[in-house]
Amino acid sequence: MEITKSLVFFYLLLINVNYAFSVETTQEAINVEHESKTVQNDEQLFLNGEIDFYHTDNVTNEIPYFDNRFRIDAELDEVTLIFFRKRGSRPVILVQPDGKKIRVHDYDQANVQWHDASTFDMIKIIKPTPGPWQAIGDILPESKILVMSEVTIAVDPLPEVVLSGETLKIVGKLYNGNKKIDISAFKDVVQLDVNFFSTNNSAYDNFGRDAFKLASFEDNGRGLDEYAGDGIYTGEFVLDFASGEWQPVYKIKLPLITRELRQKPIFLNKSPITLSIETSDTEATAHSLLITIDSTHVDPNSLVFQGKTTFPDRQTKSFSIIEDETPEFPESRIKDIPYTEPGIHRVNLSAFGKTISGREFRLVVPEFTFNVKGALKQISLTTPEKKNEVQVETPEQILAAQKAKLAEELALQQKIEEEEKTQTILMIAVVNGIIIILASVSFLVMRKRKIKKK
Repeated sequence: MEITKSLVFFYLLLINVNYAFSVETTQEAINVEHESKTVQNDEQLFLNGEIDFYHTDNVTNEIPYFDNRFRIDAELDEVTLIFFRKRGSRPVILVQPDGKKIRVHDYDQANVQWHDASTFDMIKIIKPTPGPWQAIGDILPESKILVMSEVTIAVDPLPEVVLSGETLKIVGKLYNGNKKIDISAFKDVVQLDVNFFSTNNSAYDNFGRDAFKLASFEDNGRGLDEYAGDGIYTGEFVLDFASGEWQPVYKIKLPLITRELRQKPIFLNKSPITLSIETSDTEATAHSLLITIDSTHVDPNSLVFQGKTTFPDRQTKSFSIIEDETPEFPESRIKDIPYTEPGIHRVNLSAFGKTISGREFRLVVPEFTFNVKGALKQISLTTPEKKNEVQVETPEQILAAQKAKLAEELALQQKIEEEEKTQTILMIAVVNGIIIILASVSFLVMRKRKIKKK
């Protein structure tokens, strides 16, 4: 019986040992697999263009090591790294796998290019040493090592129909290889410009025109950019130049990289809106502003207007034309402008509507000016023969009379000035004569006194 109990006890002990060994072995296998996957994931992230720094607590390791470690694989012949750091901090120091350091003022210029700014370092290394690297500096806690491969920009194509004076919004996204760059700090690194080049087609108005740099993409949450730092770059520009065929070119400028994206040429159509005026000569009647709409590319029924009139005395008055005021003929609008005084009037007008394809647009019409001369006053004249008849002079006669009167006044003024000059000269001559006479008398008196003394 004792033997049986011993055998049972030994058997249970053996089962527990085997189970513990099995659990430990399984856990080790899981740990090995997890580490293997972690290394693979890190390598994949690096190849995709970015990788988190290895994190360590510097406690569980027997030999302490620096944070901000990363690994460069042997397959990379060239690598461009960006480190984002605290504003105004010193450039980072790179420690190679063999312990040698690369500093901003101490590196092999044949194989290394370095650009340091107030918030980042961009470093290009040719044939980097494979293995674990370290970055020392005030690197931002959430920063990643951004490995630049092929930086490109994807921009929404421009509309097929664009109008002179129109304000356009375009959206661009940056890619590093096939991965979108959504790091908010990257907006301090890149400059994105919008350029328009004439195709120099002699059939159009823009033949021989210079290129235009219209705007730069922004990711700052201002203007038409919706959110700051979301990785979506917004360009806003006004097409206020000659109509014709233009090619949009988007240029990406980084400290060590420049790229261009050329889209297919577009045709900039002339403004569909023209202005004309019928002026009034009296305060009782307003001026009539006629707005004519070319319906080739736009829906005239969709148009609404916001405008402002600047009068000769520089006072301004705003006005609007909305759908409720649309007349029976939608291709024209009439707006009364009150008569105030003669002089130069300026009209600034913005239009909002849809193209015939249904695209919403807004555009600014070139400033329109007109001159109000005012009513000519009639001059009544009576003659001895016909005292009761009224003779009305023509504008030419009035102008000639005014010129003659002005000439007469000028001649009189010149005569007065000449007389004043003559009087001045005479006064000077008289004064000089008196001075000479007094000097002569004084000389003679003094001479006589000397003779008497002798």
